[in-house]
Amino acid sequence: MKNKFYLNSLIIGIIIAVVLNFITLPYYVTRPGDAQDLSPLVEVEGGNEGAGNFMLTTVKMGKANVFTYAFAKFSEYQNIYPINQIRSEDESDEEYSYRQLHMMENSKETAIKVAYEKAGKEVELLSRGVYVFTVLKGMPAENKLAIGDRITHINGEETSTSEIFMEKVGEMEIGDTIEVTYDRNEREETTEIKLGEHPEKAGAPGIGISLLTDYEISTNPSITIDTAQIGGPSAGLMFSLEVYNQLVEEDITKGYKIAGTGAINVDGEVQRIGGISQKIVAADNSGVDLFFAPNENGAENSNYEEALKAAEDINTKMKIIPINTFDDAINYLDSLEPK
Repeated sequence: MKNKFYLNSLIIGIIIAVVLNFITLPYYVTRPGDAQDLSPLVEVEGGNEGAGNFMLTTVKMGKANVFTYAFAKFSEYQNIYPINQIRSEDESDEEYSYRQLHMMENSKETAIKVAYEKAGKEVELLSRGVYVFTVLKGMPAENKLAIGDRITHINGEETSTSEIFMEKVGEMEIGDTIEVTYDRNEREETTEIKLGEHPEKAGAPGIGISLLTDYEISTNPSITIDTAQIGGPSAGLMFSLEVYNQLVEEDITKGYKIAGTGAINVDGEVQRIGGISQKIVAADNSGVDLFFAPNENGAENSNYEEALKAAEDINTKMKIIPINTFDDAINYLDSLEPK
């Protein structure tokens, strides 16, 4: 009888555990991913190979269940985020994935442009307008614009990049009305939007959207980059270094395993990203020698400072290098003694 009781209890416990495993909570959990060699993903026609490696670092993310939430609570390098900090309330998982993959595509094309220009090779980056990537609830653009809309004009003037759009909006006043022309489902539409207060900049005008420039790139020599299901813009710096290394005769890796992170813009400026502490752990687990971290021009609590703290905490031998621009990374590698 007692054995039967224990067996039934065990079966019930297993059933409860299985059920709880499939019930998701309104949170995401992130944890260190890995460091991935970029050379198999990047192929420049006639490109050169390096003795070392440029590597991108990743953060793994998934919806929390009872078990992953509890484990993350007691794990120093696992973070818990409410869903609304990762994606907007009315954004589906598919829309979020679309946004992340589009950001990677943009980052990849920008990285190619920066690397080709530095190497003195032919490259042309053409803009086809700017995509709407988020629409904040309660802001003026709500019910006017939607994720995936491609904005082409503001007040009749062409907006070929997100920077131009933001500059034009920034020249106006809260309460002004703008006319926005956009493409949706291959059809051109126009809407009027009254400017509100920018959600992150007090006193500045805004409509409550985030944008990403839609680029098309042409190069000589040709290049292919397989980003598969890698999402987000944070691999921009490392892609640009791998592309550049294949374009030039010298091997700038000099035999080292070099990882890093940071979005990159068309001017070669390296920008802040999220999850850098977890990426430090991922790089250390992969035996990386050098890690490039966005320095943000020495700003307080920069990615570089956060990376240094994580590196000290895990007692890694990996060297952390502050980077403001693509040229900073190249200059550091030029001064490096071969391994």
